[in-house]
Amino acid sequence: MQTIRVDTPSAKYDVVAGSGLLSTLAVRIERVAGRLPRRVFLLTSGPIWALWKDCIQQSFQEPPIVLFLEPGEKSKTLGSVEKLLRQMPRAGGDRGSLLIAVGGGIVGDVGGFLAAIFMRGIPYAQVPTTFLAQVDSSVGGKTGVNLPEGKNLVGSFHHPLAVFADIGVLGTLPDRELRAGLMESVKAGIIRDRALVRFMEEHADEVLARNPKALEKVIAASIRMKAGVVNRDERESGLRMILNLGHTVGHALEQATGYKTLLHGEAVGWGMIAALYLARKRGTISGGQFDRLQRLIHLYGPLPALTLKAKKVVAATSGDKKNVGGVNRFVLPIGIGDAGVVEDVTAAELEAAVAYMLAQAGERAASRQAS
Repeated sequence: MQTIRVDTPSAKYDVVAGSGLLSTLAVRIERVAGRLPRRVFLLTSGPIWALWKDCIQQSFQEPPIVLFLEPGEKSKTLGSVEKLLRQMPRAGGDRGSLLIAVGGGIVGDVGGFLAAIFMRGIPYAQVPTTFLAQVDSSVGGKTGVNLPEGKNLVGSFHHPLAVFADIGVLGTLPDRELRAGLMESVKAGIIRDRALVRFMEEHADEVLARNPKALEKVIAASIRMKAGVVNRDERESGLRMILNLGHTVGHALEQATGYKTLLHGEAVGWGMIAALYLARKRGTISGGQFDRLQRLIHLYGPLPALTLKAKKVVAATSGDKKNVGGVNRFVLPIGIGDAGVVEDVTAAELEAAVAYMLAQAGERAASRQAS
């Protein structure tokens, strides 16, 4: 069991990572909330609730009111939020209510946004059940939903009371979901933690085999890195932007494929390949570092094949929320364990990076078909 403290100007809370947290969930939330209110809402998806319903409910003396969100990116919309909001007052929700988000990153993002705007804000707790959500989206207070024009364009900063990352639930996670989530840990190492990069290189077999100690090491290191960045830059005014390595092109890939082809972590993996290419061309990483980091990304693959035109992907990057005043911001690694934000990436540079990435995707798809 490891506890990492998030300590920002507006919120202080713990992220607890370990096994057996779901069976003691009510006690743990009551400890940080002071007491459980009269109305406790629990937002989840049908598949997650089917797996963990009994384990969660046995920890509560009075069962929470369960709200359901359909799985998938298609549900991360304002329409879904409105439906959930209307259910809450009908069930007796008020300003004293509390919400618990139990699920992956989409449930966490929507649940946090729901808590942020219901009655102008109620407390909530994050209980991430996917690797990706445990190491990334549940930490830092960013909540929100998508618009047709781009990802996460509507939202707010609303920190949870606490985050409970139960490593035990990862045993039911499909292999593809695990590998996709690990891309965020690869990212964490590239931008801020050389030791994590080395560990993930040397212990890939153990991590992918779900060795509990190896997983806990990677999860705790990833959370600790993100918490450290959030503590220094809560509102993404500067340093926190480095957490978006791979996300500019990654979000564009998701949009260009209609959110149907790629898991978020897979899109980020390909986005990091494009960022590495651009960093190598600009000289912020060496040729050896480029090869090493690209090899690490593919070690935790395979990343899905892509059949897209570079111009279509580049066009989709225009909706990235990091862009301000028409300036396209792009996160690039600086060596291994550091990163920075540049604002002068040209359309030609970006198109070349995306073309390289798509060529990689084509070569690897052809190689898999041949074998």
